[in-house]
Amino acid sequence: MYKHFIFILLSAFLFTANTSAQEGVLNDRPADGVLADDEVIIERRPVELPHIRQADILWGKRVWQNIDLRQTMNQALYFPEEPHGNYRSLMQVLRDAILDGSINAYHSDDDSFRGDILDPQALFAALAGEVTLSREDQGLPDTTVVVPFATTQVMRYRIKEDWFIDKRHSKLDVRIVGIAPQREVRDPATGEAIGFETLFWIPYEQAREVLVNAPVYTRFSDIQQLSFDDLFLRRFFSGTIYREQRADGRVIAEYIEEELDRLLEDRRIKDEIRNRELDLWHY
Repeated sequence: MYKHFIFILLSAFLFTANTSAQEGVLNDRPADGVLADDEVIIERRPVELPHIRQADILWGKRVWQNIDLRQTMNQALYFPEEPHGNYRSLMQVLRDAILDGSINAYHSDDDSFRGDILDPQALFAALAGEVTLSREDQGLPDTTVVVPFATTQVMRYRIKEDWFIDKRHSKLDVRIVGIAPQREVRDPATGEAIGFETLFWIPYEQAREVLVNAPVYTRFSDIQQLSFDDLFLRRFFSGTIYREQRADGRVIAEYIEEELDRLLEDRRIKDEIRNRELDLWHY
């Protein structure tokens, strides 16, 4: 009886040791790079920006910019086209956050966020397109197929931002107020690109909670963990002003026809903003 008890105890010990060894082999996987996986994925909080009082603002200007993802400097917002490890494109990050309720989306004309919040499921269902397939060679009538919305369709973003001179901190500062993805619109007959369609607007301050935990590929370092929030705060993007705050609410394209003249207007507005900071220190 005693020998039988010892045999059972020894068998249980060997089984436990073997199971632990197998778990150790499965869990002890090599790190994919210099940093271990648990060092790469760290829950972050957005950097708290200084509080701004109305009394501290000496001068301010509101502008809207287009960020074209076809420009080399802006491609970090577009890639990867499919999620790869911890990396997702900006549109994929926004889409996932809207669907899980972390970010609210507003109508494409509501960049002041005063309207109703869009229903996530209805929003992306409405963004799906229809393609007509010809089956004439099969002797069958044409058929229409619904093509779901793809994040790769977004080729441009619009941002709304406020530039201001803060006398309390003695500097020119900027805050992004909202961001909106856009996709190209093509002529159904010719397939030629005829413009861009704004999909929705989201408040940037609310999105920071999500963007700060979304790593982004950068041209500067493959190791440095830069988030989308870091990218926007450090101004690692190239934009063109298409509108400034005006009494008549018109965009630049409505009062300037030539494309080159619009770019010169963009340059004039940016120079005006920079010169305000220079004038702050002019005695």
